[in-house]
Amino acid sequence: MAEFSVTGESSAEKQKVSTIYRTLTLGDQPRSCSDLLSELQVPSAIETHTLEFELKDGRDVYNITAPFHFNGKMLLIGRVEKRDTEFSEIVIFEKAEFKKWVPCFTHAAFQGLQDPCVTWAGNELVLGGVRFPVPMKQGGYGCVMDFYRGSSLEGLRHFLSGPPGMKDIRFKQLPDGHVAIFSRPQGAIGGRGEIGFTIAQSWDAITADMIAGAPLFKGQLLKDEWGGVNEAHQLANGHLGVLGHIACFDGQGNRHYYPMAFAVDPRTHQPAAIRIIAQRSFFPPGPSKRPDLVDVVFSGGIVRNSD
Repeated sequence: MAEFSVTGESSAEKQKVSTIYRTLTLGDQPRSCSDLLSELQVPSAIETHTLEFELKDGRDVYNITAPFHFNGKMLLIGRVEKRDTEFSEIVIFEKAEFKKWVPCFTHAAFQGLQDPCVTWAGNELVLGGVRFPVPMKQGGYGCVMDFYRGSSLEGLRHFLSGPPGMKDIRFKQLPDGHVAIFSRPQGAIGGRGEIGFTIAQSWDAITADMIAGAPLFKGQLLKDEWGGVNEAHQLANGHLGVLGHIACFDGQGNRHYYPMAFAVDPRTHQPAAIRIIAQRSFFPPGPSKRPDLVDVVFSGGIVRNSD
């Protein structure tokens, strides 16, 4: 698992970043991954390193959250599984000496969960994960997102499950107590995966039906590509800053995932244009789970600089 940081941006570069967040307007056409990638600039200064996890059973740790402080500890959460399977569990790691991350908490309910995410309901931690495999009503197996909430790790309790088959559900509590909801339906609605958005009056008002019914953003994604939200941040201007991913297949069936960002005005529900912010070559070399996943960056979390 790798991370990178960018330093030394000039004022001109920062101005370029701020002006690229233009609002999508009616009639805008979605832009392809390759088109967006052509605008990606390699930062003038970039630092990368590989995170070290203290696991002794040969499993991999990936698709992690950003580090966060909770009850006096620096934590992050990762998907942990063997290379030859997708049966995963969520493990919470604590930062220890020598910059290593050591397991500090898991739970029987976290068995079978993939791709963790975190946010906050007031002072309570909200932890989500993708449960797989789950029997589907129409037959076969799929996934569902489960969410847990509590004021301590030991006190985390299940409080919500998303619509069957939907990944990349994310929440962000707004300053007025309302809760922004990002969805990612697939199939008859959403195709390979489009982003929906709605706002609930409170955490207790959120239901699977509300998530499933969130209106989709228009003009964001091509029909043969897909995207999703990984994290949402409150910005000083009242908008939500979104970290996500945009992805596509190539002619050989290989997957290509790119970290992307855009902003949303929660008053109008209007998104800004997507921009790709990184690519696999920004990070140190490392193994992949399968040959078709070599060019994948899953943007699980971001740490915002003070500026």
